Amino acid sequence: MSEIEIVSSLVDASSIESKSGSDAARIAEVKGWLASQFEAVGKEVPEFEYNSRSVAYLYNLATISQAKTQAANIVASDFRQKAAEYRCQAARMREILEASGLGQESLASNIVASAQALANVANLLNIRDTELSSFLIAMGAISLRKTSVEENRANVEKDSKILLDYTRKAISRLSYLKRTLAQLEDDVAPCEAQMENWKTNLAVMASKERQYMQQYANYKTALGRVGYTPEISHGVLVEMAEHRKELEKKTKPILETLRSYQDLPPDKALAALAIEDKKRQFAAAEKYLEDVLQSALASTD
Repeated sequence: MSEIEIVSSLVDASSIESKSGSDAARIAEVKGWLASQFEAVGKEVPEFEYNSRSVAYLYNLATISQAKTQAANIVASDFRQKAAEYRCQAARMREILEASGLGQESLASNIVASAQALANVANLLNIRDTELSSFLIAMGAISLRKTSVEENRANVEKDSKILLDYTRKAISRLSYLKRTLAQLEDDVAPCEAQMENWKTNLAVMASKERQYMQQYANYKTALGRVGYTPEISHGVLVEMAEHRKELEKKTKPILETLRSYQDLPPDKALAALAIEDKKRQFAAAEKYLEDVLQSALASTD
């Protein structure tokens, strides 16, 4: 049974006993344990209040301490017994070697040194005897450990190379980011000036927009007053201008004839006939102009 198992069993047993005991028994046990511990170092137990919390804490501490002390005594007794057995076995082996003439005093110094080196190697390899098979097994275990260590070392070197590559890339990216940051910091002042220029231009454009919107509203109102409608497009206006030119060509001879009549001597009868004739021509011209306009509007619809 190991030391931990002994301590655990003793603590469990002590816990069961503590649950069945009364508070007075716990206080007495705590006082006895404190007295023994302070007497061991030559001091007196200090005065303090024995309440439920302090007694419970000290009782658990005393239980654990006693269990560990008992476990340590058991382990120490086992070690003392083993040491006595090893001393007895060493004495028997010494007697056998001396009876065979192989005592330490009768052996050469180099043999003693070799035997001591062999024992040291056995202790270093943690083997209990100096048999060749034990040494071979130990050496095999060391070879396996060496192989495992070499594999681990190769993996560590591989990981370190990968980390070194990552580190170099990170340093390169950091340098690039620093250069980029420096360039951006240098571009801050020109960009701020350009932004201020854009801001000023934007304010001017906003003012112009309001001005143009006001002019558009004024023009729209003016067009509404003169009777402009969306149906009157550029093509319609061009067509009407062409018809106007044609009417001017047709009315021009009439105007010239009227001017020639104006140059005649005044005659009331002739003047009345001429006026009636001009009225008929003028009414016919107006009717023709109205028909042309109606036909132009109808064609756009």
